[in-house]
Amino acid sequence: MVILAVLAAATTPPPFAAPNSLTSALGPPWKGLTGSLGSPSSLQWLKKQRQCKRKAGTSSICAKFELKPPPYPLDALEPHMSKETLEYHWGKHHRGYVDNLNKQIEGTELDELSLEDIILATHNNGDLLPPFNNAAQIWNHDFFWESMKPGGGGRPSGELLELINRDFGSFERFIDDIRLAAATQFGSGWAWLAYKANRLDVENAVNPNPTDEDKRLVVVKSPNAVNPLIWDYSPLLTIDVWEHAYYLDVQNRRADYITFFLEKLVSWEAVSSRLEIAKARAVEREEEEERRKREEEEKSSDGEVAEIYVDNKSDDSEAE
Repeated sequence: MVILAVLAAATTPPPFAAPNSLTSALGPPWKGLTGSLGSPSSLQWLKKQRQCKRKAGTSSICAKFELKPPPYPLDALEPHMSKETLEYHWGKHHRGYVDNLNKQIEGTELDELSLEDIILATHNNGDLLPPFNNAAQIWNHDFFWESMKPGGGGRPSGELLELINRDFGSFERFIDDIRLAAATQFGSGWAWLAYKANRLDVENAVNPNPTDEDKRLVVVKSPNAVNPLIWDYSPLLTIDVWEHAYYLDVQNRRADYITFFLEKLVSWEAVSSRLEIAKARAVEREEEEERRKREEEEKSSDGEVAEIYVDNKSDDSEAE
């Protein structure tokens, strides 16, 4: 039974928040970040590294994030999603997020980070920093366009379908769950299918499925720009339920839009490919954790000091 969860939009840290190491730098907290920002290995397959060059005696020079076009013509999803909607949604909203993020991070240490690392750093354990919404919305929209294809819909096959049947009971039950998540996300936000590969260990983040087993598919929903990367989950599919995603086509009938998406637009091939990558990365993480554990054990073993016992009754001890 899947648990549909909402991660409340965090404008202030929860009561149990740990001290914020990212806000200790001089000036505004997101200008001049210090310390290690971290980069969980499960996110590396999603990483879109910016092109940075260094010149002797100068700081890094990074190319700006660019607006990535959908992987199909803007009229390719008609009649289920119109060209007008894509021109407005991708050409204006998505473009705005890219332009705003480039302005926000210019001249800061964030300018040298990948998009995923900017999301993790500016999420800031729930105490959002200014660039978070733009960075996350760029990532969410790139992921959303690639979740669809002309002539999509239908049913998945292979291992993806097997895991859906295992974790949700049936494909139909999964459709009901993700449809419910998308329909009941209050206001703007997203519904997600994600691969929960590991025990959640994200400081100061709400755990959407605290008792679920590892290596399972889960359905979650999130407000505004929040996405499962902050929970250390691997997203596989998303439905954008911000009103501008569907209003030009179906006005306020979100339920109709969700139906069109699931029955006519979703690319199960993309979801299957993402699942394979997520599983491979989970294996890599486990192997890395095991390697580190062995190294720590060996280091601990090498540091042991052998005890030496002296026989006080020996001839040497009584020499005089």
